[in-house]
Amino acid sequence: MASARPTPATCATRDGASVARVIPVGLSTISVFPRPLEDGFRLSAECGYDGVEVMVTTDARTRDADRLTVLAKAYDQPILAIHAPTLLLTSFVWGNDHFVKLERSAQLAVDTGAETVVVHPPFRWQGKYAATFEESVRRTEDKYDVAIAVENMFPWRTGGKDRKAYLPGIDPSLMDVRHATLDFSHCALAGRNSLELANDLGSRLRHLHLTDGIGGKSNRTSDEHLVPGRGNEPVAEVLQMLAATDFGGQIIAEIKTRNVRTEKDRRALIQETIDFARKHLGQA
Repeated sequence: MASARPTPATCATRDGASVARVIPVGLSTISVFPRPLEDGFRLSAECGYDGVEVMVTTDARTRDADRLTVLAKAYDQPILAIHAPTLLLTSFVWGNDHFVKLERSAQLAVDTGAETVVVHPPFRWQGKYAATFEESVRRTEDKYDVAIAVENMFPWRTGGKDRKAYLPGIDPSLMDVRHATLDFSHCALAGRNSLELANDLGSRLRHLHLTDGIGGKSNRTSDEHLVPGRGNEPVAEVLQMLAATDFGGQIIAEIKTRNVRTEKDRRALIQETIDFARKHLGQA
């Protein structure tokens, strides 16, 4: 059974007027991988999400603003965010110039009405882009008038040693950026308490990837992206904290369903995730 979209709660402005404010909960299209893009919009609608985050991939449809707009209207699922193609698997999407990738992601956000672009910090070997990343993010935000939320990552370890793969690092709270994304699974793998990270980010926290992880001290570099509540991170506590504040960002479910056997099983995981979010945001 789908979760109903919540009725907006009221909060008071400085002049005493009441305005509606509900934290939107969306579904990342990567949560349905390897199913087609349209399945992300459809399941988001069927399970009662407020919109979608589009992960830009090698699928050309994820980069087609007209096609995305058609899907958003067809399923009544606004595009809340665009995830830039910063994964190793998307190395050649929009070429290999990472400044171009960032700008084209921002333009796609403008063209689809998305408020946020999610981007990973660069790999150390990405030259000038890595060396000027923070400046490039701020400049692109100003040019396109969208929030670019830098996502926390995790160490790449071999032989028990952190190879320092990212520059300027894995923790956006230590970067000179205006907006950040908190990913719970990445926190677990990095051994970073997500509630502490949320507090360290403060008002710069713009975006959450709703998931979970167990992590540990192994040499793993493959994050788990569990359904929230199935890992060790204080996901419920972070959601409750944000619901009690003036958080003005978005929460996006980003879970792995690729190993499920049936469509019913995939939908059950996606439904469990939105139900968890609604409960701990006080929207149930």
